[in-house]
Amino acid sequence: MNAAADAPVLLTGNHAVAWAARLARPQVVPVYPITPQTPVLEKLTDFQAEGVFDAEIITPESEHSVMSACIPASLAGVRVFTATASQGLLLMHELLHYAAGARAPIVMANVNRTVASPWAFWPDQTDSLAQRDTGWIQFYVESAQDALDTVIQAFRVAEQVLLPVLVNLDAFYVSHALEPVHVPAQALVDDYLPPFAPAQRLDTAAPSGWGNVISQDMFYRHRQEIETAMARVPALAAEADRDWAARTGRSHGVIERYRCDGARTVILSMGSLCGTAREAVDLLREQGQAVGLVKLRLFRPLPAAALRAALAGVAQVVVLDRNHSPGMGGVLHQELRAALYGQPEAPRIHGLLSGVGGLNVPPERIVAFVQQALASGADAADLATSQWVR
Repeated sequence: MNAAADAPVLLTGNHAVAWAARLARPQVVPVYPITPQTPVLEKLTDFQAEGVFDAEIITPESEHSVMSACIPASLAGVRVFTATASQGLLLMHELLHYAAGARAPIVMANVNRTVASPWAFWPDQTDSLAQRDTGWIQFYVESAQDALDTVIQAFRVAEQVLLPVLVNLDAFYVSHALEPVHVPAQALVDDYLPPFAPAQRLDTAAPSGWGNVISQDMFYRHRQEIETAMARVPALAAEADRDWAARTGRSHGVIERYRCDGARTVILSMGSLCGTAREAVDLLREQGQAVGLVKLRLFRPLPAAALRAALAGVAQVVVLDRNHSPGMGGVLHQELRAALYGQPEAPRIHGLLSGVGGLNVPPERIVAFVQQALASGADAADLATSQWVR
């Protein structure tokens, strides 16, 4: 398939990710197939067979070995892409820390899927949220178009701060659903994303090394530098999105506000659940209720300042979490409570575990969730724990 400049074509979320990887021109692509990510690898190998994807595709024996291949390739100064899902991401955990510590700007697409046990294959964001402390930047996308655009933007951000990026899309709802996607021209992406040329790389012509044991003080300063780099990410991600919008007409933002003008109640969520929440907001608005939606696209680093600004003057926030942290509840719920802690006139926050394990959540159920939360009359102290809802 040859896509004309920015022509709409029917793509699944997985194939949109593969198109984004092709357009970004990575030179090394280690991938291990795992449901529901496998079509990403299959499409990339199709591109390679057609002679339109000039990258070395490596298929090691496990996801642990995949990341073991990604890190040295990135440190050698080449652009690296990979993809995984669920148990594959968990198997990489040790090396996710190593990649961030090595300041390797790898971009990885992760198809959010339930983690075992019990064994299941449905959309659930616990797999990636369990990696939130590894030092990877994390984006969550709502649609196939969002996935394509975000993977390309992710390379730009990653290579500016020298940190790896995880782009997360919900299993099946996004990964396998067909929808119209605008595929930009290669020339547009080449102009937007210049070749990766790091100032320092592993090179036999100028020998250097990575991985020696260091002192406590050196490790301390190294972690400070990672934190400084993370602090730059929200502004750089917003800039990358603005530049992309100027070239394509499409903007996703660090956060996105939908019908929030005058809203006294706001729904907050990530990923494909935001599409359903939009319909719920429309239904609630038709009933005369001032409700809006805030979609969080950048989760790590958490854009706390942007969230505080978006929720200023809001009385109630209903957080929909498609994840479960045992003993804590919803991860996004707790992150928002921390971000708003101590803010004057902060909104009351209701945490709802909804869609966990891929459970279908139609717009009418979200409407009911919001109405139940607003009618609860609970004090703020009673809202620390996320509530299970079906």
